[in-house]
Amino acid sequence: MMMEDGLLIDGAREDAQTIVLAHGAGAPMDSPFMNTIAEGLARNWIRVVRFEFRYMKARREGGRRGAPDREPVLIEAWREVIARLGGGARLVIGGKSLGGRIASMVADDAGARGVVCLGYPFHPPGQPARSRVKHLETLRTPALIVQGTRDMFGQPEEVKDYKLSRQIRIEWIEDGDHSLKPRARSRRTEADNLAAAIAAVSGFVKELAG
Repeated sequence: MMMEDGLLIDGAREDAQTIVLAHGAGAPMDSPFMNTIAEGLARNWIRVVRFEFRYMKARREGGRRGAPDREPVLIEAWREVIARLGGGARLVIGGKSLGGRIASMVADDAGARGVVCLGYPFHPPGQPARSRVKHLETLRTPALIVQGTRDMFGQPEEVKDYKLSRQIRIEWIEDGDHSLKPRARSRRTEADNLAAAIAAVSGFVKELAG
């Protein structure tokens, strides 16, 4: 892992397949979840670049917990990072929850190679009528959503009724919550589920590379 002008990079080979990941709403780019995913992908010869939205940088620097930036600011942050890394054609973009959702909103215009969403927030918990899927109905960029079957932001019985683009595939992680963590009684471990997620994302990125 290395830091370069605000970007956190794992697997720094420039010629490797590159995935750019943004964090979720509440935790930074170097949270345990993000570290585990990045390190696992790097072991599979994928270069992982992480960045933080403006509000998360402010939390880190000032220690004060502010609300996430408004959607246009988040979108612009993604566009800036994509441009900084040479454009979308060579990049798979995505992230945890909020980070992945915003990536899916810019992917088509940016010409991204693919999109990966780790725990997509299909709707706020307990509010399935407030769906966040309109743009996913017409998404042209190949996309992988890795979702826990217990995710309160979207479970199988809810998601099956959405009219999602045929470019989207969903990898369901057994008994996982929004961070893919299972219950102890499931006889699965968090490490099991994160390994399954890493395997799914690695396969998707390499498939896109041909």
